[in-house]
Amino acid sequence: MHSHSRSRVLRTFAVTLTAIALDLVALPAIAENPAIASRQRSEKKIFTDGEIIEGFMKTAFGAEYHLAGKVDRIRKYDAPVRVFADGTRADRMAQLAKIVADIAARVQHLDIAMAASSDEANVLVKLVRDRDLNRTIATFYGSERAREIRSSLDPQCLSGFRKNEKFEIEHSDVILTVDNGDFVFFDCAYEELLQSLGPINDTSSVPWTMFNDNVSMGFFDVYDQYILNLLYDPRIKAGMTMQQVKAVLPDVLADVRAWVRRVNNLAE
Repeated sequence: MHSHSRSRVLRTFAVTLTAIALDLVALPAIAENPAIASRQRSEKKIFTDGEIIEGFMKTAFGAEYHLAGKVDRIRKYDAPVRVFADGTRADRMAQLAKIVADIAARVQHLDIAMAASSDEANVLVKLVRDRDLNRTIATFYGSERAREIRSSLDPQCLSGFRKNEKFEIEHSDVILTVDNGDFVFFDCAYEELLQSLGPINDTSSVPWTMFNDNVSMGFFDVYDQYILNLLYDPRIKAGMTMQQVKAVLPDVLADVRAWVRRVNNLAE
């Protein structure tokens, strides 16, 4: 767990309900933030097939924190993703909208955009003050689960989702604090939003992903673009096992490489 104690959580509410924890961040405007700008300048952008596949398999399967056993199936949305921000900080809401637009521009087969109302959304982002975080977590998960989350994760942000029997994500909840500075907000917002889309398992053995407790990015880095583009390729389906995914990964990765190169202006 790094300095601002981001959280990752996966838990199962019932037979078909799953909750998670995590978050993320990036966009042109944030390049003004020195901590983010320095990370962008030193970002590793060239990876072997093996490095990309390792990170994808480690983050797309299983879960860091869960109550109902390991889940070795792909979980993802199979419908357009619509995000609604619930909060009073207009600046943070505008930043969140830019983050969502950035994700939409960098993940080829993901239809994600802001929603005008909570009724139209399947991702609800709750923006809260840090002093209200624990109370908000208790509201979402109940006081007993909130105590478990606090003791095991000590989060500054949190996300969870509900899936159906086909392992399709149906609804996500993201809780972000608005008053811990710009870097923490962007870092949390990117990671939690991205994890609420499916890659919920943290790994300490992959040094390039924001889904590593020891890594803070503050933007949508190239490595994690590979992970999300693999996950949302139409050939990777909700409910797939590891073996089923491995069978299609070589062809999917070739197409994902071409897309990520193009969208990031990377050399061939």
